[in-house]
Amino acid sequence: MPTRSSKNAMLEPLSEEAAAPVRYLARQPIFDMRGRVYAYELLFRSGPETEFRGSSLDATRTMIDNTVVFGVRMLTGGLPAFVNCTTDALEGKLVEALPPGMAVLEILEDVKPTPKVLSACRRFKKGGYRIALDDFTWQPEMEPLIGLADYIKIDFRSTDAEARRQTLARLSNFSGALIAEKVESHQEYEQARREGFTLFQGYFFCKPFLITRRKVPANHVAHMQLLQAMQQQPLDLQRVCELVKRDASLTYRVIRLANSAIMASRQEVTSIKSAIVKIGDDQFRRIAWLAIASEFNAGRPEEILRMAFIRARFCELGSIGTNFEPSQAYLLGLFSMLPAMLQLPMEDAIRELSLSEPLRTALLRDDRPCSSEQCSIQARLAWLKSHERGDWPESDSIAAQHGLDNSRLLADFTEAVVWADRIIAASA
Repeated sequence: MPTRSSKNAMLEPLSEEAAAPVRYLARQPIFDMRGRVYAYELLFRSGPETEFRGSSLDATRTMIDNTVVFGVRMLTGGLPAFVNCTTDALEGKLVEALPPGMAVLEILEDVKPTPKVLSACRRFKKGGYRIALDDFTWQPEMEPLIGLADYIKIDFRSTDAEARRQTLARLSNFSGALIAEKVESHQEYEQARREGFTLFQGYFFCKPFLITRRKVPANHVAHMQLLQAMQQQPLDLQRVCELVKRDASLTYRVIRLANSAIMASRQEVTSIKSAIVKIGDDQFRRIAWLAIASEFNAGRPEEILRMAFIRARFCELGSIGTNFEPSQAYLLGLFSMLPAMLQLPMEDAIRELSLSEPLRTALLRDDRPCSSEQCSIQARLAWLKSHERGDWPESDSIAAQHGLDNSRLLADFTEAVVWADRIIAASA
């Protein structure tokens, strides 16, 4: 598996200069009714708080300059970016560092609709920004902000069905989009749809909701066999070619991705064998893993695949000096999303795979604690899962317990996000 310095990597990683400026940033997807990512909420931290703040203006401005202006389009793939805003951030014009047209100013629930706040919001709207009201509960004094809002977010964790019904009745004339946030199960997602929400935020999309099957679907058997074959060093060329050719869509994906990987040389490959010979075993493995993961994820939100490759690249980047080879660390991150892809418990999803014992143990262990000597890569993966949720205290606790460098973790996370977005785009 190529590492950070590999010259024949499918896609060039971010330079250290590009990766370094991003600090304390996570992103959470917001989905539309078709399961497509509509936007990302960007979660910033300039200190122990989780929100975008106007206090400590110098530090916050530096953070915004180095992260949002530098990388908001890169970090959202050009999709809208929801950014939490306090009263100070609005009144102090700090949000003007965010790009109009892409930024959605998410006004926190404790912001009061004072004349100064309303004036600022009207000015931002005229400048091309959109407005969202976060953790919304009905209060008469909020009507002026409702009139300016493009989105209203309602928390499924802190409201019940009756409270939401009353709130939605009050919003019957609201012409913007309703976002159900903190939707953590498929049942809550279906409930939100019935209630009239059209956008959804939470981790319902990556949790299995159909676990009655006890076998990997038949159309994935050849994929599982190919995954096993790719564990061999070196590759059995004849065996791998036969397995890939059993699946026409997989063959197409592999050939197309192989050509994408060598497009600079303008020497097209037209067969599985020529692809392996041209780009080498390690690069072929990476391309085949992408193709297989795409097949596993068919019919599921693309964000699952994106998260899988963010985790894979993130684990790979941190594998040096650990008990995992880079390729095994890559698979740990990738396979951590198998339950969401296949809608199976992890033990069933990997039952047919011939995995190394450390990898199998790590996948089955999930987030249960382990000693730092045995599982520094597992600790990185646990850190990333907490980071995905914006759970900064848990992330910090994991980093401290396992001696992980936060600056390195954040730089690797940013590189992994951009790298994953690029290869997802290449496989589309």
